[in-house]
Amino acid sequence: MRRRLPPLNTLRVFESAARRLSFTRAAEELHVTQAAVSHQVKALEEWLGTPLFMRLKRGLKLTDAAERYLEEISDAFDLIANSTAALARHEGKRVLAVATLDSFASIWLLPRLSLFRRGRPDIDVRVVAVEREIDVFEDGEIDIDLRYGDGHWPGLSVTKLMEEDIFPVCSSALAAGPPALREPADLKRHTLLHDVMTMDWNTWLAEAGVSGVDGKRGPGFNHSYLVTQAAINGEGVALGRSVLVAEAIARGQLVRPFELRIPSALSYYLVCPVSLAAEPTVAAFREWMVEQSQQLPSV
Repeated sequence: MRRRLPPLNTLRVFESAARRLSFTRAAEELHVTQAAVSHQVKALEEWLGTPLFMRLKRGLKLTDAAERYLEEISDAFDLIANSTAALARHEGKRVLAVATLDSFASIWLLPRLSLFRRGRPDIDVRVVAVEREIDVFEDGEIDIDLRYGDGHWPGLSVTKLMEEDIFPVCSSALAAGPPALREPADLKRHTLLHDVMTMDWNTWLAEAGVSGVDGKRGPGFNHSYLVTQAAINGEGVALGRSVLVAEAIARGQLVRPFELRIPSALSYYLVCPVSLAAEPTVAAFREWMVEQSQQLPSV
């Protein structure tokens, strides 16, 4: 029997707009204009012969019929996505999309990826760097997310990889001085570098029992790899994140002038949809990440 289906693109646009209750956000997700979203939704409403959205002053609201339709359409899209993924695996397509914060990608992940390729040349890893934690699984294009957080992400498969400590780091030349860095109080005569992703200097200074140092002064950076590079260049003293500075310390690019370290409240995790947790490519990458996490140089 011939199926009577509306234009499939109108369904895709409707599902995005209905899920977000916003034509603007749907347009951003689908990389089209807001006008195009509005046009597609109107075309679907005309095809169905019923309104799907109530246009209110404060935004959109689904009609009762549209709420039921959204649930069924979403299930259908999930089925199509899962069937497509299963077919791709059966046909030997071995592409793994991995999202992570850009600093972790550039400092920790990328230098190690060649090891994974040597062990699993049949799997092509696609790394997607993001600037902040977002729901990367919304569009179904990401398989794994390497996250920095508290580990609480309900509905997802979560594997803890690494904990992290925070401590001052700088170049060996800067530590030697003049003025030399022999004790935390010597920070009064040095520039402090700030990383918005880690604890602030005042927290570390208070733990060290240091007073008279303005913990808010000095240049700041919105990416950890930038503040790490600034410290390597001798621009000042940074609060290093142990996972991201371990290799630089091992190479002699950075030193720890003081012993005090403070455990971070956040850790590194490998996260994926529960439906993908047992997939061979995901399992292989997770196993490799756990193995690599255990080989981090001690600092």
